[in-house]
Amino acid sequence: MTGRPLTAGRIAGCLGLVVAGALTGAAGWLVVDLWFPGGLLLGLLALFGLFLGGRIALGAGLGVGGAAAGWFLAYVMLSVPRPEGDFLLSSSGIGMYVYLLGGTVLAVMCATMRGPLDRPVSAARSAK
Repeated sequence: MTGRPLTAGRIAGCLGLVVAGALTGAAGWLVVDLWFPGGLLLGLLALFGLFLGGRIALGAGLGVGGAAAGWFLAYVMLSVPRPEGDFLLSSSGIGMYVYLLGGTVLAVMCATMRGPLDRPVSAARSAK
């Protein structure tokens, strides 16, 4: 974290981002194979908006972490085999792997970006 206190509002915001990440992830996983090239781009754009919105809303990478945790939780829950023996989310095409890798890259990119209010870090002295 960047030294901001962990308040009840920030915790509630992070939990809300976990739920939003799970919903966005479930919608994205289902739309990737439905409309292959367009669905993949739509899902990645939705993830980018969610991760960037979480970063801006909480002012730190904590927002991106909450949204990414919900997104990955949706992937895990959708890829577990059902009692009938079939899967809701199968790895039938390359789109699923591109969505998984692209979402991870977007999460890392949004978590490590600097905002306009962040102080510049000099190589000559430590950032305290």
